[in-house]
Amino acid sequence: MTHHPQSSPQFYLTAPTLCPYLESQFERKIFAHLVDGKAAELNDHLSQSGFRRSQNIAYRPACETCHACISVRVLVKEFNRARSMQRVWLRNRNLISSAHKAQASTEQFTLFRRYVDARHRAGGMSDMGILEYAMMVEDTHVNTQVIEYRRRRPGPLTDKTSDGVLVAAALTDVMTDGLSMVYSFYDPDDRGTSLGTLMILDHINRAQALKLPYVYLGYWVEGSRKMQYKIRFTPQEHLGINGWERRG
Repeated sequence: MTHHPQSSPQFYLTAPTLCPYLESQFERKIFAHLVDGKAAELNDHLSQSGFRRSQNIAYRPACETCHACISVRVLVKEFNRARSMQRVWLRNRNLISSAHKAQASTEQFTLFRRYVDARHRAGGMSDMGILEYAMMVEDTHVNTQVIEYRRRRPGPLTDKTSDGVLVAAALTDVMTDGLSMVYSFYDPDDRGTSLGTLMILDHINRAQALKLPYVYLGYWVEGSRKMQYKIRFTPQEHLGINGWERRG
C-alpha cells in the first residue's frame, strides 16, 4: 500500500453527467478539496495544471471520450486591444470598477438572478438562492475578490461606488502568477455595451498593474458557441499534452 503525506491532496472522480456545452456528450470531473492553510498554494499549482476553483474545491474535466475543454490564459504583457475591443472600452467610459473582499450582497444577488434567468435558465445555477450565492462568493480559503462595475450617474465624478448602478460583477482569485476569473455576470438588459468583453479587458489592465503575467479565463470548449469569445483575447496560451502552448 502506498502512503501519501497528509499534505498531499486527495483526488476524486465524479460520475458521468450530461455535458452542459456539447450535445450527446457526457462529462466527468476530477476534483480535490482546497484545505485551509495550504489552499492558496495548492490552488496556484492546480490552476497552472488546468484546474478551476468552485468554493473550496478545485476541479478539471476528466471525460473519457472528449477532450474539447481547453484551459486558456491571456499573456498580459503582450496583449494589445483589437479595434473592436478599444471601441468597447471607450463605449464604457462611464463605468467605475472597484475591488472588494469576497462578500455577497443583495444587490449582487439581484443582478446575478437576472443574468442567470436571461442567459442560463437551464443551467446548474438556475435554482440558486441567496444562501447558495453567498456560499459561492464567500466560501473560499484563497485570496478572492469581487470586482464590481457600476455605471456612473450623470453629474460630477466622485470616487463613491455607491453613486453608480451595479451592472456587472466578477468573482476573481488573485494568484501568484495571475488573476483567475472564477465567475462573472452582468445586466442582460444593458445592451450594446459588451460588458463581458469589458470585464476581461479590465482584468487584463488590473493584472498589468499588479505585474502579473496571466489572466486565466477558464475553459474554451471547441464546438461550443458560448465559449467562442475567449479565443479573441490574444496572444494567449492553451494547455495541452505538451504543457502551455502559445496561440495567436
